[in-house]
Amino acid sequence: MTSPIRSIAVNTGGGDAPGLNAVIRAVVLAAQTRGIDVYGIRRGYEGLFMDDGVVHLNRDAVRGITHLGGTILGTTNRGNPLEWPVERPDGTVEVVDRSDEVVAELRKRRLDALIAIGGDGSLRIAHALAEKGFPVVGVPKTIDNDLEATQLTFGFVTAVETATDAIDRLHSTAESHRRVMVVELMGRHAGWISLFAGVAGSADVILIPEIPYDIEKVCASIQARYATGREFAIVVVAEGARPLGGGQVLVEEAKAGRAARLGGVAEQVGAAIEARTGRETRTLVLGHLQRGGSPTAYDRLLALRFGAAAVEMAAAGRFDVMVALDPPHVHAVPLAEAVSRLKTVPLDGEVVRTARDLGTCLGD
Repeated sequence: MTSPIRSIAVNTGGGDAPGLNAVIRAVVLAAQTRGIDVYGIRRGYEGLFMDDGVVHLNRDAVRGITHLGGTILGTTNRGNPLEWPVERPDGTVEVVDRSDEVVAELRKRRLDALIAIGGDGSLRIAHALAEKGFPVVGVPKTIDNDLEATQLTFGFVTAVETATDAIDRLHSTAESHRRVMVVELMGRHAGWISLFAGVAGSADVILIPEIPYDIEKVCASIQARYATGREFAIVVVAEGARPLGGGQVLVEEAKAGRAARLGGVAEQVGAAIEARTGRETRTLVLGHLQRGGSPTAYDRLLALRFGAAAVEMAAAGRFDVMVALDPPHVHAVPLAEAVSRLKTVPLDGEVVRTARDLGTCLGD
């Protein structure tokens, strides 16, 4: 099978997620089937400006990587070419647009198309490059599952499995010590991981960004549980959760070329619970453990399907699109549509209703 596309670049941007290597492997093998060469860009787009930052990927380079976490190409959440931070001689930082340089470098290296693997930020960059005339196909990657145009993003299921396992383990220590255990999970603006893992792990309280919480109601729920003789409680809180009338808890404010860093809400919630209830409380931040490790079989398969579909679209000349899952099929959606808004947890959704039917406190 032949294609007018003779060479494809592939990169991984933003936070890492289980399944990235599976996508890369699928891209390489599906491209070789069509006689297309594949080149990997290291560290997002930074590799384009490095002497050894673009590497040829053949069958040998991707052998045995489907089950591996991380990405063989490396990634970064600081290399946005639309807002590239440049330090001035006086120490101040200036943000510049290097997207034209990116397109020029891709063309200089005789690359015919780009397969960009990433979340909403990376796909916004991909769409901007497509608008400048460079052929791009996007592949949705984020453990937060917050891209509206696809039912699932690869990495999400693995993150939920990891979080659920942690919650399961907390039950025994919480019960042994009659404690309240508060675990903070990832989810900047969408509570999918916390909701799914919290329900699956039988959490007593689940706090997500979509439902501002009333700490008094949270504490009342915990006290009511203790009153029944169940003298421990599990509280799951998304890092982006916020109290009624309050804002998200930040570790670091937004700065040039980098979004604000969230974190610390579990400590805040835990301290409030202990102060109001008198119950011994401990907090845990699962953090980057949710990103690491081997992808589940489901995420491996989804990532392989996405990678192969991306090459198929490129070979067919379909660009400025993102591959998306619309069960049972993988299809193409316009990148502009894919990044138009985040997919947040619907307040009347089935899993929210399930949580309420199970008696789980959602903080409202």
